[in-house]
Amino acid sequence: MEEEVQQQESLEEQPQEATEVQEVIEEQTAQDETSVSEPAEGEPEDPAKDAAQLESIEQKRSIVNNDADRHRRLRDDLNNQTKEWKSKRDALNSQVREFVDEAGKCREERDSMNQKVRETKDLRDEWNKKVSALKEQIAALRPADKSDDKNGVSVKQLKKQLQDLEYTQQTKSLGKDKENEIVKQISVLAREIDEKEKSLEQNGEVREVVHQLRDAKVQAEEYHHQVSVYAEQAQAFHDKMIGFYEQADRLRKEADAAQAKFVECKQAADEEHRKHIEQIKSVHEMDKDAAVFKNKKNAARKKRIDTESKKEAKEIFERFKSGDKLSTEDLMSLQKSGYL
Repeated sequence: MEEEVQQQESLEEQPQEATEVQEVIEEQTAQDETSVSEPAEGEPEDPAKDAAQLESIEQKRSIVNNDADRHRRLRDDLNNQTKEWKSKRDALNSQVREFVDEAGKCREERDSMNQKVRETKDLRDEWNKKVSALKEQIAALRPADKSDDKNGVSVKQLKKQLQDLEYTQQTKSLGKDKENEIVKQISVLAREIDEKEKSLEQNGEVREVVHQLRDAKVQAEEYHHQVSVYAEQAQAFHDKMIGFYEQADRLRKEADAAQAKFVECKQAADEEHRKHIEQIKSVHEMDKDAAVFKNKKNAARKKRIDTESKKEAKEIFERFKSGDKLSTEDLMSLQKSGYL
């Protein structure tokens, strides 16, 4: 069970910068400088109508500008959520990688233990074969299927009787007296077998092979014990590996859920940013429309002031021609109006 954590982000976080709005405004301003002009000559003026239209534009501008601010606040809030989900996803993926790494280490330890199990089994089987061979050698040195004492019963036959009695004791329900009798018989047979084997070992050749057999059994048992130890350790590492993988799978699901929320918030933030930019453009368009009416108003006021100034300058000039003494302010008005 080996998996690598490779979660590809579907979207990279690209927070909207304030410079984007500034670029929109600068672009619109550049266009305005070439498009906004003085009202055309001869254009009929209706100050009341122009004022009403200007007020309407400013009211709409206020509404749209407030809406743009609302979209900006939503965008910023969603961007903050996006960062939080990204941070959570990355933290979970980091934990997943740690668990997968730990599982990999346990897998290596398990495989190492399993290799030792195989190697030790081979050694155990090799010694078991030696045990079997030595038993056959001893059997060949002993009188086979013949009476080896005055009772006419061989060690092999006695061992068979002992095995049958032990089986009866372990598998059958016996009364107390019967069980005591069988226990006594087992004790007698075991003692008799031991005595006969010791007697047989008086033979020097048999005694040497018996010693070899005992050593071989010890070696076989030792390797069998090691096989059990290595197998238990291999199982323990395997269980730990499975546990780490299960934890990694659980956290990976949480990371996938965090990734889904990250994408959801990122897309929602992008949409709010788009709406914010659209509203900012609309506000600037309204500013441009309002500028037209303001220019008309300023032009009308300038024209009225010019007319009044010329009228005043004409009156001053008439007084000047009549020989009246003029003040410094009167002379400046004449100069400004082009009479001097």
